[in-house]
Amino acid sequence: MSPRSQNRRKFLLLAVVAAIVGLVIGLLIGRFGIRSDNDDYKITGISETFVQDADPYISAEIMDNINSENIRQYLRELTEHPHLAGTDADYKQAKDLQEFWRSVGLDETFITPYDVLLSYPETKDESKMNRIFVYDSAGQVVWKSALYEPILDPSENKSNVVPPFNAYSASGDVSSTDLVYVNYGRVEDFRWLAQNTDINITGKIVLARYGKNFRGDKAYQAEILGAKGIILYSDPEDYANNGEATQVYPHGWFLPESGTQRGTIFRGYIGDPLTPGYPATETAYRLKGNGTNSVVLPKIPCHPIGYGAAKILLSYMSGDQVPASWRGGLNITYRFGGPLKQSGWKIRMRISTKNTRKKMHNVFGVIRGSIEPDRYVLLGNHLDAWVFGAIDPSSGTAVMKEVSRVMGNLVQQKKWRPRRTIIFCGWGAEEFKLIGSTEWVEQYIKNLGSRSVAYLNLDIASEGNYSMRLRATPLMRSVTYAAAKKVPNPEETDTRFKTVYDKWMYAFPNADKSRPRDFRLGLLSDYASFIQRAGIPVADFRYTYNRNELKLPSYPLYHSKYETFKAVDEFMDRGFKCHRASGQVWAEVARNLADSLIIPFQVEDYAKTLKDGVDNLENEFGLLMKKNGIELELLYKAISVFAADAADFQERAKHVDKKNPFAIRSLNDQLTLMERAFIDPEGLPGRPLARNIVFADSSTNAYADAIFPGLIDGMFEIEGSADEERRWEIVKKHFSVVIHTIDSAASTLRDVSAFMPL
Repeated sequence: MSPRSQNRRKFLLLAVVAAIVGLVIGLLIGRFGIRSDNDDYKITGISETFVQDADPYISAEIMDNINSENIRQYLRELTEHPHLAGTDADYKQAKDLQEFWRSVGLDETFITPYDVLLSYPETKDESKMNRIFVYDSAGQVVWKSALYEPILDPSENKSNVVPPFNAYSASGDVSSTDLVYVNYGRVEDFRWLAQNTDINITGKIVLARYGKNFRGDKAYQAEILGAKGIILYSDPEDYANNGEATQVYPHGWFLPESGTQRGTIFRGYIGDPLTPGYPATETAYRLKGNGTNSVVLPKIPCHPIGYGAAKILLSYMSGDQVPASWRGGLNITYRFGGPLKQSGWKIRMRISTKNTRKKMHNVFGVIRGSIEPDRYVLLGNHLDAWVFGAIDPSSGTAVMKEVSRVMGNLVQQKKWRPRRTIIFCGWGAEEFKLIGSTEWVEQYIKNLGSRSVAYLNLDIASEGNYSMRLRATPLMRSVTYAAAKKVPNPEETDTRFKTVYDKWMYAFPNADKSRPRDFRLGLLSDYASFIQRAGIPVADFRYTYNRNELKLPSYPLYHSKYETFKAVDEFMDRGFKCHRASGQVWAEVARNLADSLIIPFQVEDYAKTLKDGVDNLENEFGLLMKKNGIELELLYKAISVFAADAADFQERAKHVDKKNPFAIRSLNDQLTLMERAFIDPEGLPGRPLARNIVFADSSTNAYADAIFPGLIDGMFEIEGSADEERRWEIVKKHFSVVIHTIDSAASTLRDVSAFMPL
């Protein structure tokens, strides 16, 4: 063949290929393209799928199929045996949950282990087990605490019940001739004692009651003031209806005299004590000495007892009577103490609790999103319990199983698949200081920070049968209210309230009665790392008791051996109607966030919360701040700008072109990323791992929180302090950071197309 013929053949071949490619491209453009018609976007093909809104009928199908009896049976199984973090029983729960999720149709399941520092008491050698003794002048034992809580119901007669202890307590054998009562062991209690008595707790053992603040803060205050050790107990005023409860367990839900609250006293930050800020993976750098050299682990022994034992110790105490506000519910004279009544007597604490590295496990079940699989709605609860954990956490786990069953079955049956990905999370080692969830957030923080819509927590589905209760960031309010309005009031005999929302509004209204009150966050459960480290919107749901009448710090059986299936089934939620209602609200919030074309956040709610925070600063510290050169008016101005931008954003959202996938995606990105703007990479003053400038726990009480916590903590007892000038400089710097952060958050809400650097 001649060269000319060869070239001609090549030319014809290329022409045919080009024609075919052109035809294919034309067909693709015609099928999937976006064309302009009268300046409006017309979306076809794949784009049509992107802009589909949620199926209006799936909401009722999910909620209606949540079954109370299923939840009851799950709870019975989950509480059959103790499942302390780091034990074989705890790992079995993770594996069982993984298998359950596979069986009900979830797309993917996986387990992530972490090697973390946990803490356990001696359980084999009785001569070394944790115990408190009282000796007479001849050195004879007058009294000693019980090693275990007695069995009050046959269902508790199980092996591997851990004896009462406080995790991460320093081990040691300490004695003193003095025992001092310090009320709740708060900063103000120790201060009052120092200012109004001649008692010095240095070198002494102190007795404090549970409640009002985190147990770890009680131990820390005792430690820094020089106490040798601290004993904690649950007073009947706080856990047995002011000492007047006749229906204590096993005949009711109030705490019996032998009931003892276990719990961690690790403070300072959340997560593994040895790897602060980073995940406890195989390659992680760890602090040396099993944490014993860490500034956040306790340096003195700490041990819990029941109020029956506390009454005996109080009877041995001398000194003046305490004021009325310090008296509890025991039928005894409460005294400040000092030297024990009998000359030469002494009290001894023998604590053998040891810290040890153990494997803990998180477990996950995934339903992949059909349209936006790279956007995550996370639902979670922890699996580990101090003993049986029928309320904390297994009531939440039982509901999570049922919600995942319903959603998984709908996916299996091809009736539904959420627009965005739903991830069910079973956390490990929460009770030791939110370890499993924190390690996971630390490991995947870049991914979670860019892709997560929200984290929804259900640590306790029901701690009572009175009303719904919510802890949440402001973005989660409106979507939760909408869900609660769809769920029937589980208290069917009370016809005054048609829905969960109606009863909630009646039970816990906010100050102006415009909406239900949401409780503050604190560091109470696994939502903490999501909001503190990653800036992800969070909510924590539960049914609760009548907090207006029962002035309880928590449900009475909290963290005791008596937190059993029997207590829930017979006394707290017969028929599991409140468990079901919690699950229905939780599931509907998740569905709405995962399914709605536009994520149902109301950014204007954030502006109201910010203003409330400044109002609180004004009321508590306004004059003092002004006297020292801090003008709160500057903060009000920044919030006013934020509020205006939020209002403009909400107005634009109403008119967004719902047929334009780019506009929808842009709007949703602004909604989800706005919360991230309140994260300061430097953290709060003195607390680099607490990075949210709006929400964080109090530095003196991890159970409480404040709006603008860096400012609140900075102002705490600043006037007249030894280093007052230095502290004012810290407050002034952080005040500037707060204003800058609010300005930055406001800029995230502005029209992207019109945004210019200021």
